[in-house]
Amino acid sequence: MRKIQNAIISVYNKDKIDLIANELKALGVEIFSTGGTYDYLHKIGINAVAVEQLTGYPSIFGGRVKTLHPTVMGGILYRRENEDDVKEAKKYKIPPIDLVIVDLYPFEETLAKTTVEAEIIEKIDIGGISLIRGAAKNFADVICVPSRDYYQKFLDLLKSGKGVTTLEDRKRFARHCFEVSSSYDRLIADYFAGSMPLRYGENPHQKAIYHGDIKECFEQLHGKEISYNNLLDIDAAVALIADFETPTFAIIKHNNACGVATRPTLLASWKDALAGDPVSAFGGVLVCNEIVDKKTAEEVNKLFFEILIAPDFKADALEILKSKKNRILLKQKEFALPAKQHRSLLLGTIEQERDISIENTDTLTYPTVARPSVKQMDDLFYANLLVKHTKSNAIVLVKNCQLLASGMGQTSRVDALKHAIEKAKQFNMNLSGAVLASDAFFPFKDCVEIAAKEGITAIIQPGGSIRDQESVEACDNAGIAMVFTGIRHFKH
Repeated sequence: MRKIQNAIISVYNKDKIDLIANELKALGVEIFSTGGTYDYLHKIGINAVAVEQLTGYPSIFGGRVKTLHPTVMGGILYRRENEDDVKEAKKYKIPPIDLVIVDLYPFEETLAKTTVEAEIIEKIDIGGISLIRGAAKNFADVICVPSRDYYQKFLDLLKSGKGVTTLEDRKRFARHCFEVSSSYDRLIADYFAGSMPLRYGENPHQKAIYHGDIKECFEQLHGKEISYNNLLDIDAAVALIADFETPTFAIIKHNNACGVATRPTLLASWKDALAGDPVSAFGGVLVCNEIVDKKTAEEVNKLFFEILIAPDFKADALEILKSKKNRILLKQKEFALPAKQHRSLLLGTIEQERDISIENTDTLTYPTVARPSVKQMDDLFYANLLVKHTKSNAIVLVKNCQLLASGMGQTSRVDALKHAIEKAKQFNMNLSGAVLASDAFFPFKDCVEIAAKEGITAIIQPGGSIRDQESVEACDNAGIAMVFTGIRHFKH
């Protein structure tokens, strides 16, 4: 338990500060303050002590330096249970500061109001962020309120605890402190990296911004501003094409591939990728791993699409593709995708390693009587690469290194398969001799039985179901070769 005796208050937003300050006054807490906060407190009848009186130094450099002083930071950081720290504090006449209340300069709001760099830079808080981090580090002794968002929570705690805080209280607020400081620093870093405001988010009523520098990834050669949904598809396209080395074209729609093919030439790859689903390709994001030449550009130009990503474009190809003024043409630079992926949810973020697993013959097991031929193995590995980049539950059908169809984002694996079969038939794709990839194991044998009826001859899947043997037996009955990878490729 720690009783609050001394507090420092330095805030931009003063809403409810009067309530907190009056409560502290009633508890006999001495309050130190700075600048506008000091003036405000005196205006409402709180006899706060100026930080300058505590430090013996005036506010200097136009207010840039006020609290960055050993007396202030020492009063926050010295450890009350450490004899040496206590002796030093006494020697240098440093009073303990048990409570820190800060509300940082409004950097994000300033970004929304102006593009004048000098104004933006002046709203980068230095003293406040130092107070927050110092107090949070020493949560064993100090409680810190890091923003206006926590004023009410602290006020409630102050009233209920009568000025006494527990270690649990202080540690909880320390977590809030680091959340605030990390978010604040992220905004500043993104500003210097060149964050890009977007027209809107997934829908026109949602505001959005891209935190990063897309120019490090691409040179935009033509077209309109890149949108939020464009970025999602671009990310999916770049991740997919990175797994292919020979001439490959892919068509992405809502983060999933609706057409992919690998052929000796880029033109042939394009034609077969488009054949997989010419309807979904409309308005899609295209990506390839070879320089776009004139003949390929002429064929691609027949389709309405949003974006084309390529390592480069021949001059005559670029002239053709620029015929649509809004069409986005991106020349991809050499860059590595991050090893970690992050997603915000609930009141935090989750992090995972990127799925970079690429299975090979050394990692497979062969549970069925039939073994895949060399040609089937090529298609199985091809399908397995594609299913890794397809939303779960996912089934991918491939033949001759061409995506025939896929079923994705389904709530059951059998529905994903049925959807893929229906898609393939819609565009007259012959499934006889095709192979199937599943992102996760078959819980039942029904997928094998459905696949067998359509002439599918080989399957690749992780295995691991308690009913694997039923699927194996169904394959044996149908003469299907099945391999287990041992690696699941969920994508949500």
